[in-house]
Amino acid sequence: MKNIFIGLMLFAGIYSFAQEAGKAGELLRNEASTTEMQSTKTRGFDNRNNNSNNSGFRNPNNQNNKGRNPNYQWNQNYGYSEVFLRIPEMGYFTVELGDQMISNNSGKYRFFDLQSGRVPISIYDNGFLIYRTTLQLRNNNRLVLDFFTNNGLYLLDSYPVQSQSYGFNDWNDVWNDLYGNNQSGNWNNSGNVMDNNTFRQFFAMFQRERFDDGKIALVNQQMRSSQFTSEQIRDLVKSISFDKNKLMLAKSMYSKCVDKNKYFLVSDAFDYESSKRELREFIAK
Repeated sequence: MKNIFIGLMLFAGIYSFAQEAGKAGELLRNEASTTEMQSTKTRGFDNRNNNSNNSGFRNPNNQNNKGRNPNYQWNQNYGYSEVFLRIPEMGYFTVELGDQMISNNSGKYRFFDLQSGRVPISIYDNGFLIYRTTLQLRNNNRLVLDFFTNNGLYLLDSYPVQSQSYGFNDWNDVWNDLYGNNQSGNWNNSGNVMDNNTFRQFFAMFQRERFDDGKIALVNQQMRSSQFTSEQIRDLVKSISFDKNKLMLAKSMYSKCVDKNKYFLVSDAFDYESSKRELREFIAK
């Protein structure tokens, strides 16, 4: 019980931080020496962050690289796939899969957060290309493969996995805003909140659903790519027929609210005081 309480307190502490760089998490000390950071290393890597054709690691002290990608936003529709590859041979291999690359001599290569669809895979032995093909990745699925230098690449299995099963679903709740996207200081405002016109269209579709299950399913689908204001959430919750379903929807939408300081407005959607009290207790936790 004590461990559960400590875990909840740690999670609450993380959740309450803003996304400004340095506000969330423990800073781990950079153990690379100045000499190491000033030298290049080329085996198995190319300089993908540089527009030139020169190879080698990017120098972390290069000030020209500071603050790049200032307009970066998470692509919620990117998809999610995994690939596990084994090379049961002695040697130092590099596997390049889409925009990811892994080099080691352990023979195990595990790729996560891959985009679904046709993705090229290349295999290098000590820097020399020895095999290249294309994989067909399906969303929320993992491919398991074996590779042998003299025989080729074998697809052993494909099976479903839970998408982004990392213990929490909304990465933006805990990650730092390294590139300064949240100029307002409000870490909830990620720029994809529904405008009034779009919400009216969505609400009309929402009301055409006859039963609570259909309405909730429609909202759950939209929450993957959109955020909502407290007033919008109140209107959606109020249109649900049963209080238990209203409460379930109000709880699930709390993480997608851009103005949580106004979430008290959602209480107006409930018919019973007990439901209002349970929502307040949920938010307090």
